[in-house]
Amino acid sequence: MVKKILRIFNYELGGLHKAALVLAFSSVVSAFLGIFRDRLLASKFGASESLDIYYAAFKIPDLLYITLLSLVSVTVLIPIFLDKNSKSQKEAGRFLNGILTSFLLAVAALSVAAFFATPYFSGLVAPGFGDEANAKLVLVTRVLLLSPLFLGLSNLLSSVVQSYNKFFIYALSPVFYNAGIIFGIVFFSEKYGLVGVAMGVAFGAFLHLAVQLPTVFKLGFIPIASLKINLKETLMVAKMSLPRTFGLGLNQIALIFITAFASFLGAGSIAVFNLSFNLQSVPLAVIGVSYSVAAFPTLAKYFVRNQKEEFNAHVVAAARQILFWSAPVSALVIVLRAQIVRVILGAGEFGWRDTRLTAAALAIFAVSVTAQAGILLFTRAFYAAGKTWKPVVINLVSTVFIIIASFFSLKFFGVFASHEAVIKEALRVGDVSSSGVLALPVTFSIGMILNVILLLIIFQKEFGSICQLLAKTFFQVIFSSFALAVVSYLSLNIFDDIFDINTFLGIFSQGVLAAAFGFAAWYLVLKSMKSNELEEIAKSLRQKFWKTKVIAPEPDKID
Repeated sequence: MVKKILRIFNYELGGLHKAALVLAFSSVVSAFLGIFRDRLLASKFGASESLDIYYAAFKIPDLLYITLLSLVSVTVLIPIFLDKNSKSQKEAGRFLNGILTSFLLAVAALSVAAFFATPYFSGLVAPGFGDEANAKLVLVTRVLLLSPLFLGLSNLLSSVVQSYNKFFIYALSPVFYNAGIIFGIVFFSEKYGLVGVAMGVAFGAFLHLAVQLPTVFKLGFIPIASLKINLKETLMVAKMSLPRTFGLGLNQIALIFITAFASFLGAGSIAVFNLSFNLQSVPLAVIGVSYSVAAFPTLAKYFVRNQKEEFNAHVVAAARQILFWSAPVSALVIVLRAQIVRVILGAGEFGWRDTRLTAAALAIFAVSVTAQAGILLFTRAFYAAGKTWKPVVINLVSTVFIIIASFFSLKFFGVFASHEAVIKEALRVGDVSSSGVLALPVTFSIGMILNVILLLIIFQKEFGSICQLLAKTFFQVIFSSFALAVVSYLSLNIFDDIFDINTFLGIFSQGVLAAAFGFAAWYLVLKSMKSNELEEIAKSLRQKFWKTKVIAPEPDKID
């Protein structure tokens, strides 16, 4: 029995479409586990100070992990590892051990420094916390500092696993990670509280690493620290990874500032922001990440061959599909926000006030999902063209805007009371306390829209105009998404009288049927407008699954 399991774990996926399908399936499973994880957290703690502490505690470990990505980024390590392995396995092993040693030295130094500096940094991450909450934040953060070590090592080993097409075992890693967190919530939190949940996160990160070890050993690689470090190779890897590391670091800095601002807005504000952010990240991952990752290898191939027209055409094709799927999903999320939040998070300590605030924040985030997906695509297009620093500079502008706008939106909250009242009433939170937290997703969404507009402007200056090629799809998508929103909204009101929406089954049925009627209207409108995307979608997805090289990206944060 054990041998059969090991054979499955070590199964080599020779066909690229199989690899892509396995990775896609594992992403869906991991996303569902992530949703279940958030449901357990919301049920146990509600949108409370405890959950604020939990989410705030991730900020320092997340920043540490992203800093360490400069040594263990799979997109950089895999090509180098394959090149050396083609010459000799011994040379590939030497390279791997050199990077491993450099990583261990870096993570040891940074983790020890972060451990002792946490009491000082915690005051920057959540300056609005009281002494008791701050003490808990320090303790939970210190436990979470184990995660960058395990996830970084896992990332390093995944370069070996992916190089040998062992995608099945790699695909299990994020599933085991979320399973570990869920284990901590269920079995550790009762006795140890938030520290128990953090122990689950560290345990999940360990599982993320451990599940790959047998495969790596079987392939003939035994990762060990080596005193012989090729400093030139290490610096080369770090230099090649720097733009991506810096870009991800900017995102984390923006989220750290948002967390700091939210800590002044009352208990539960950080939790509301993060729970709604996690929910909007699901369609972003399914749509934005899938298309941008699938497009990257082909874009790189076209640019290397100096096929500029084909390069632009491929960007346009991916952008059309992102528009085609993300706009209706955003419209649906805005209309069904309360149903989505209540079904996924509505249990235990997560009350109606928490639901309304989280749903309102989710609707605001949904406005920028298309922009966020576009950022992923255009950023990878610049990377494929070797222009790695341009999206980083634009990301810097966007980050600075988000930080400044968030500060002023909270500082002058209440000054523009009439405008704020209109927004609150539209989102049905006019009578809810602590609704000031909604200013943060507003500034974040505006920052993302600014980011994608700047990327589009610079892209067109570098590679030529694409807006006209997207115009037809844009107007068809906007019109059909509006029809979806109207029909879904009307359906909600009809089913409100049929189902008991005070029960899980009732509100779930109301949401599902409203979505079904909405998508039916969306389909009919697009069909009547003779949308090319409806006809191309099956063929387009097939080509992306098995006619392109798949390199799975590393996670960009530990939570």
